[in-house]
Amino acid sequence: MVGGGQLARMMASPAAALGVHLRVLVESPTSSAAQVVVDAPVGAASDEAAIARLVEGADALTFEHEHVPNALLDRLEGAGVAVRPDAAALVHAQDKIVMRSRLAALGLPVPRWTALGSASDLADFLGTVGGVAVVKTARGGYDGKGVRVVRSPDEVADWLAAAADGSGAPLLAEEKVPFTRELAVLVARRPSGEARAWPVVESVQRDGVCAEVVAPAPGLHAATEAEAIDVATRIATGLGVTGVLAVELFEVEGADGGPPRVLVNELAMRPHNSGHWTIDGSVTSQFEQHLRAVLDLPLGDTSARSAWTVMANVLGSALPDPTAALGDVAVLDAGAKVHLYGKEVRAGRKLGHVNVSGEDLADVRRRAVAAAALLRGESSA
Repeated sequence: MVGGGQLARMMASPAAALGVHLRVLVESPTSSAAQVVVDAPVGAASDEAAIARLVEGADALTFEHEHVPNALLDRLEGAGVAVRPDAAALVHAQDKIVMRSRLAALGLPVPRWTALGSASDLADFLGTVGGVAVVKTARGGYDGKGVRVVRSPDEVADWLAAAADGSGAPLLAEEKVPFTRELAVLVARRPSGEARAWPVVESVQRDGVCAEVVAPAPGLHAATEAEAIDVATRIATGLGVTGVLAVELFEVEGADGGPPRVLVNELAMRPHNSGHWTIDGSVTSQFEQHLRAVLDLPLGDTSARSAWTVMANVLGSALPDPTAALGDVAVLDAGAKVHLYGKEVRAGRKLGHVNVSGEDLADVRRRAVAAAALLRGESSA
């Protein structure tokens, strides 16, 4: 696996349970994954020699992020390495223009959008979408980074200039979707074609970062649920994805009073924050399933274990070390499942998450939020 963050860290336990030897290319010897993975060589995701050493004797190569040069992956595939997902699929998670173009060609529901070559392109697009648009960098953006809501080309003049001279990423503009809430679907697919989806979840964002996930999405219309799972499965099949695919969706009002519909917002071809609830709330976690998929093993049951599971992210902390609050969390709620990532505390940084499962949604949500608050050094009240 390339990438030494929390996703690789959380892959270690299911790998051990399955008897799978996990080797992770980490950014530093103190990275989140390096603290728990025995075989963790240090190297950059762009270092071809480091990745060549990483895959020696391996059955498959996979990723915890999309920031691996596509040309490097092409060369690895040419040398016979089982790259999963492969370069042809992964590019759709690396480049939003490529992704939007391909999804539209597949007939999948996406917001109105256009690639931007100039300020006049953006001005024209603003005129067609009511005067406000979301401008995104085609590569590299995440957690609200590389995204601006604009009403004039002047608001992204710096991005447009950087894109024009090659010092910045290409840009695209999308309509600002009047969504009612954000949903997410995770589906795993293995090379043989078998695919399994987890229940559709609701993702609650704060300042462009996921703060909570509610599984399953409360009050979801059966037709909307079916459409969301169908869209995610069609994307996995249409793009030839191997492993876990996360599809972030906008729920929008249906036509003529019909059930709500969905539009595809973003893709990630790896385990995803919206699937962390599965560690404690599903028969098979997204991390175990990703390993099964990339190794072409039969996929596990994706059923929920409880009526509700809520995940609350720990975003930053007033404590020098959130583990200092573990005792307080245990006293507050013996059923709260804490997952900390071994990261140095910084404002707004994802330091961990808490999962709580149960039969009453309001109670489960209150408990998850309260436990996460203690880990942030705040009152649980």
